[in-house]
Amino acid sequence: MESVLLAPATPKRLHGVTSRLLNVFTSAGPSRLGWLDALRGIAALVVVFDHSSYTFMAEFRRELMPQFNTSRYGIMVFFLVSGYIIPASLERRGCVRTFWVGRLSRVYPLWAAVVLVFLALDLLGFAQMRDFGGQSAVAVAVAHVTMLQELLGTPNLLLVLWTLSYEMCFYLLVVGLFTVRLHRRSAAVAVVLAVLAAVSVAAGAALPASALSGLVGTGPLIALASIAMGIAICCASATSPVLRVFGGVLGGVLALALVPFNGTVPLWEGLVILAVMFLGTAVHRAENGQSTWRHAAGAAVVTVVCAVGSAYAHGDDSHFTRRGWIVAFLLAVLTFGVGLLSRRRRVPRLLTGLGTISYSVYLVHPVLLAVIDGTIGRRRQDSVALTVAFFAVLLPVCLLTYRCVETPAQAWGRKVARRVRRRAERAAPAP
Repeated sequence: MESVLLAPATPKRLHGVTSRLLNVFTSAGPSRLGWLDALRGIAALVVVFDHSSYTFMAEFRRELMPQFNTSRYGIMVFFLVSGYIIPASLERRGCVRTFWVGRLSRVYPLWAAVVLVFLALDLLGFAQMRDFGGQSAVAVAVAHVTMLQELLGTPNLLLVLWTLSYEMCFYLLVVGLFTVRLHRRSAAVAVVLAVLAAVSVAAGAALPASALSGLVGTGPLIALASIAMGIAICCASATSPVLRVFGGVLGGVLALALVPFNGTVPLWEGLVILAVMFLGTAVHRAENGQSTWRHAAGAAVVTVVCAVGSAYAHGDDSHFTRRGWIVAFLLAVLTFGVGLLSRRRRVPRLLTGLGTISYSVYLVHPVLLAVIDGTIGRRRQDSVALTVAFFAVLLPVCLLTYRCVETPAQAWGRKVARRVRRRAERAAPAP
């Protein structure tokens, strides 16, 4: 691939590169999990539309958001899909160490590439970085490296990174449950989290944003959380059963402390996000015979009722409209349900291709929008044509980042995971 990119851009070579990139959309045959790729692709496009509407469709956005929060819709679909896939990935491997290798090689390389490009664009004056309120560069960097910055009182370098903090906490919770052998209680965990969300609203439990950071200080909290996370991952990946349990529990406690008590979303919504992810896990278990559909359906009913009830009781304010959130949430659950019912049908390759590059789409689009906002500026009048043109530029760029960053990183992760697995097998005592 490098030799192709470095060679002169002859029409023949360009056609070869284009063919390889388009192969992402056309080569994949029917897949058992194709419906999940389709959902990811749809969710990514909706999130991009939501964020690009600030630049190209501001008037339409002001009319739409009170009725339908498009960003929350896409994000909730993503969380349901993650809940379905992530625990299954850990349990299929049966090894916490290879699970973390897989996750880190999947998430970090593109994240690092996008962050570095954005920092370079900021230095060159093509984009503007957010104000971090006087926080030191070291604290901001450490918080972002943990991917918990949203929950550590540090503004996100890119706004979309906030969801990765909840993803990381979900990983910690999944590993914690796995190490104490409670990982098959996904439906019960979803119900408990959803009920706690409803109870917190009913009891009037309202915390200021980043409450723990305000209590102990942002810097100390970043340091404590980073150390705890490092210890948790290392210990949970150890061969000693005692260390594994300790690391798993420590990571789970860290997640349960940060999500409800130090997020920028309300306490109840942080709990609902976790409940939604575990609901996705409960559906996966029912589908694979590890639990019953009755348990999954019961968890779905409780989660939906508690989430909608919490949103309704929370009321409207300048940053949150109950109708927009509730409609988005219900449509996200409905979309996941339709995808589940259609899972044995053939999925259009265009949708599975979009799902394949959805992580690139999610991380790259805010950088392009930042460049547009920092150079050309936002449109005063709505322009559908510019929105379409933005997508036409974004998707080829994401095909490139997928091919040049994501694919090699995932291949490297699989290689490292195989080495770890072989070492573990050699170290295992003979039967």
